Amino acid sequence: MSLLVPLYVHPAEDPGAWHRLIASADRTYAVVLNPADGPGSAPDPAYTAAARALRAAGARLLGYVDTDYGVRDRALIVEEARRHQTWYAADGCFLDRVTAGPEGLPACRRTVRELRRLGTGTVVLNPGVHPAPGYARLADLTVTFEGHWTTYVSAFTRPPWTARHPPDRFCHLVYGVPEALVPLAVRTARERGAAVSGPVTGEPPNPWAGLSPALTGQEDVEG
Repeated sequence: MSLLVPLYVHPAEDPGAWHRLIASADRTYAVVLNPADGPGSAPDPAYTAAARALRAAGARLLGYVDTDYGVRDRALIVEEARRHQTWYAADGCFLDRVTAGPEGLPACRRTVRELRRLGTGTVVLNPGVHPAPGYARLADLTVTFEGHWTTYVSAFTRPPWTARHPPDRFCHLVYGVPEALVPLAVRTARERGAAVSGPVTGEPPNPWAGLSPALTGQEDVEG
């Protein structure tokens, strides 16, 4: 099982969730660190400790950086990625709200190149939809669906170009999944060509404030 885990709750607010995440680190593809809609303006000691424990448990760490669909300046994006590396020893970068159209591809390519020069190992792009095909060639992982379970089961479509890439290059992040259907959500992602997934039961405004039952072992998703 390979789960991408965006846990957007402060370690001091829900230390139990972070302890369970550390204990389940071997079931993750990566953990997204998001102290303050990015790295923040100074290191957060609670996140520093959590990151250290996750690394010791074998987890890959991705620093959250918002691109605001290409509006944010590239220099700010790269600087935030550098802070994640310096403060939390992040292995890679989770670029959120990435453009999806072909017109945004050249700028995204330049951003990824600068991140690679910075020493960023794993680059995850999250347009939240299937982007123009060129995006998938830039990243180690592309999130091609982020949305509610009801949308996922009723309106998901998979463009033919995705079949040219291995499933471990794609991820589906699904929230609002009924707990009993979490195993089905993982299997459905696999069937739809995404070897990495992140089904959670949470709802907006912050569905990522809790861990997936698939991660904590409350559900058997291997069947």
